[in-house]
Amino acid sequence: MPGQQVLRAHLAYTAWASAKLVEAAAQLSEEELNRDFATADKSVLGTLVHVFAADRIWYSRVTGNPRSTFIDEADRSLALLQTEWPALSERWAQLAAGLTDDAIAAQVPYKDLRGNPHQQPLWQILLHMVNHGSHHRGQAVGFLRTMGHKPPALDLIAYYRSNS
Repeated sequence: MPGQQVLRAHLAYTAWASAKLVEAAAQLSEEELNRDFATADKSVLGTLVHVFAADRIWYSRVTGNPRSTFIDEADRSLALLQTEWPALSERWAQLAAGLTDDAIAAQVPYKDLRGNPHQQPLWQILLHMVNHGSHHRGQAVGFLRTMGHKPPALDLIAYYRSNS
């Protein structure tokens, strides 16, 4: 089981990486932002919205305020991501600041969007969320490269270097 500091660092990393990618996305034209790359989430915007919605739904589950929807139509906006995602990341940071060893080991009961019950230790949910975001941010980086843009460095080591 990872310690509190490791989990806080990984949550800070995912907030940093997501913010850098949203900044890069803000430099794209509307056509580039929405270009369909024939993936599940289709575009740079769709992929970022997916990651934001996942971060949000996990937060709602962990805090005991489950959402009934994953992505709302209003979420499909870069402007929303620029304001709401940093606010969500701050809520995650506040939650992480109060973590204890008992809290990170505690089972979190939740239901998936189909209503199936599950439970996992909090630390597994947090690391899943970070890993999920890394996976999809990597897809969006590939989209940027395909369109001829230089993406930001989002590797975990780049985060460590930027904060040393």
